[in-house]
Amino acid sequence: MEHAQEHEACLEQTQSYCVERPIYNQELLQGQLHRRERTPQTLRQKIARSCRCSSKKAKSHLYRFLPILKWLPRYPVKEYLLGDIISGISTGVMQLPQGLAYALLAAVPPVFGLYSSFYPVFLYTFFGTSKHISIGTFAVISMMVGGVAVREVPDEIISVGYNSTNVTDSIEYYTARDAKRVQVAVTLAFLSGIIQLCLGLLRFGFVAIYLTEPLVRGFTTAAAVHVFTSQLKYLLGIKTKRYSGPLSVVYSIAAVLSKITTTNIAALIVGLTCIVLLLIGKEINLRFKKKLPVPIPMEIIVVIIGTGVSAGMNLSESYRVDVVGNIPQGLHPPAVPEIQLIPAIFVDAIAIAIVGFSMAVSMAKIFALKHGYTIDGNQELIALGICNSVGSFFQSFSITCSMSRSLVQESTGGKTQIAGALSSIMVLLVIVAIGYLFEPLPQTVLAAIVMVNLKGMFKQFGDVTHFWRTSKMELAIWVVAFVASLFLGLDYGLLTAVAFAMITIIYRTQSPQYRILGQIPDTDIYCDVEEYEEVKEYPGIKIFQANASLYFANSESYTSALKKKTGVDPCAISAARRKAQKRHAREVKKANKLRKKAVLKLTNDMEASVKHEIANDELSVNGKFASADATVQDMYPDEHEHFVEPKANIHSLILDFAPVNFVDSVGAKTLKSIIKEYKEVGVCVCIASCSGPVMNELTRLNFFDNTVTRELLFHSIHDAVLACQVKDRSASQP
Repeated sequence: MEHAQEHEACLEQTQSYCVERPIYNQELLQGQLHRRERTPQTLRQKIARSCRCSSKKAKSHLYRFLPILKWLPRYPVKEYLLGDIISGISTGVMQLPQGLAYALLAAVPPVFGLYSSFYPVFLYTFFGTSKHISIGTFAVISMMVGGVAVREVPDEIISVGYNSTNVTDSIEYYTARDAKRVQVAVTLAFLSGIIQLCLGLLRFGFVAIYLTEPLVRGFTTAAAVHVFTSQLKYLLGIKTKRYSGPLSVVYSIAAVLSKITTTNIAALIVGLTCIVLLLIGKEINLRFKKKLPVPIPMEIIVVIIGTGVSAGMNLSESYRVDVVGNIPQGLHPPAVPEIQLIPAIFVDAIAIAIVGFSMAVSMAKIFALKHGYTIDGNQELIALGICNSVGSFFQSFSITCSMSRSLVQESTGGKTQIAGALSSIMVLLVIVAIGYLFEPLPQTVLAAIVMVNLKGMFKQFGDVTHFWRTSKMELAIWVVAFVASLFLGLDYGLLTAVAFAMITIIYRTQSPQYRILGQIPDTDIYCDVEEYEEVKEYPGIKIFQANASLYFANSESYTSALKKKTGVDPCAISAARRKAQKRHAREVKKANKLRKKAVLKLTNDMEASVKHEIANDELSVNGKFASADATVQDMYPDEHEHFVEPKANIHSLILDFAPVNFVDSVGAKTLKSIIKEYKEVGVCVCIASCSGPVMNELTRLNFFDNTVTRELLFHSIHDAVLACQVKDRSASQP
């Protein structure tokens, strides 16, 4: 009872409106409106306008290209500096071990991970628009770089020329192999940076939208599996060949299992200990996030402990544990990448450029939304392009945004790009001053750091249940991206996933939802008649809606669904009419023949009877002779009295074009054919809620003529319904 009273009170408070206006079709509406006069510009005028430069325009372009010029002069030192310093130190402490670890994924010596954690990070301070993301090495991109480096410089190529029976232990062998792989990684960074820079200058920042969230999450989950399997040999301390390309995961696992008996127990113990410490540290940081002023830097703690234990116990000599090795002090002089490698790695560079940008811009958007500022996607492309291309001259490999470091940079109080610059300076100090101290660091410690950092990506397996409940189509994209990237490799897997995502878009437009609409009584609101009980259809009027545009791919299905949903098939009605007319003509012809035979027979019988009864006075002058035709008529009645011509059960059909975004030439022809076919069977077709751009497209496609005029287009469904009712009443009146 109380609930009913509350409902009634709510209805009383509901606002209402009443509007009295004419029934508008497009012809009438356009006649009452006055278009704004626009002078079309020629191509020459457009070029001249874009090339015209003023001081204000030049300043705007400069600020857009170098965002630091805009925010640095306004930097509030007292409010932001302390937070940026703490954040920069915290992020830098993470940059160091992750740079060393992800270099192993990129198949280059660890010191190049430090270079990649300095140059690009420092450059992003000047060109980037996000205040919170941490640029640098990232597991997925490093894995993609390593796959290309191993493919272009496999162990077999380098081993040629070394006649020693113990080639894999040869220092010269490793030096030659690593030098060539560094060149591949550097050239790949240069090329991917150039691609990103060109896309940014051409304002192609929208390309990231084609990497949908399910695709990216499925792809990164598969990349996490790739990364994990590649680190098993370092964790176990065994020596196996590194694989790339299709089925590389399967080959890597098989290679590890085949040499599992050669596991280095000391390396395994050190690695497992580090994994346990890192997991404990991450759990503490997560549980006491609000109480801790800054997260516990477990990664650098583990690196320091691992280095100290390795140096103190001489693990490299005593237990043959693989260590980082030589870390040269100082920075390399700039060098030009090997341009001749570009044709072989061009496709890989495109994949790395797009994936790297997608990762960075998605994280940047999350932080921008949280902290109330905007980022420029095109400028982010330019910034990443400069970071990669310029950094490649200083021996850095491809970089992007790191999710874990970005979260630390934001949560520890980072306010601007100054935090990123400070973290890069910390890495620089290690490179030029104390890098040599990390030479005894066991590689199994770096493998442990990489594996633990994959924890967040492995949690993405939970997406399967989430997408199963919300969207089967997005689940299909996730599964295809994961399976393809896992078994075909990250490059071909990404291409396959993007192609499949495109196919799903085509499928959705080819298979839209079709509905018949009805009116909510006493309103001008129209809803699906199958969904709501209150919705009623007007007698003799069908309102059809498809939630897709009308173009070549779905025009045929649109027509089929229209006939099925309305229950009116003009072709079937026309065919039934022709068939009925032919059958009627045959029956009339047959009846006429039978009538003639009956008349002739009856006439002969009457003539014979007359001869015998000629004198009979009771025979009427207009006796049976006169009634012969009438008798036959009674025997064979006229078939016209029983012929009923098949016809449609509706008089008007309204097509709701509100969801239609565009119409191509095939769609316009289909629409015109629908209007013509239904008109032949006595059904008037109207179009409602057609947008301005679609109207312009129909005009350009010569859709309107003497038979199809703008009077068939109405401003709304309700206008069309009222017009159809008026027309039907006027047609039914004598």
